[in-house]
Amino acid sequence: MSELFHRFATRISILVGSAGSFVVAAALIAAWGLTGPLFHFSDTWQLVINTTTTIITFLMVFLIQNTQNRDSRTVNLKLDELLRAVKGARNRLVQLETLTDVELEELRLEFHVLHEAECRKRKAGSR
Repeated sequence: MSELFHRFATRISILVGSAGSFVVAAALIAAWGLTGPLFHFSDTWQLVINTTTTIITFLMVFLIQNTQNRDSRTVNLKLDELLRAVKGARNRLVQLETLTDVELEELRLEFHVLHEAECRKRKAGSR
């Protein structure tokens, strides 16, 4: 079931993310707007677009989140493999996504300090 949903979500996200889908959606909105006078801008006429867009948005959130989660996992795995393969790389950086927010902040501060030191070194070398 999970693999079936993944394939469905991937296909739909590619389709919906295309320029053609945007043009179709814009045309449907324009058609809806143009029919306003025909339906006297009634509550039902407004409810049609509100309900339709709400349902589509609700469903798209799950599809987009699925594809984003998968993309994130694959990028993390690729980076983990690069860290593992590079001699001298700090292997503790593998699977950073499993660290707590506090641990991530500590690591961010460590990299900030390293960055600042490198900037100072460059400035001193350019004098």
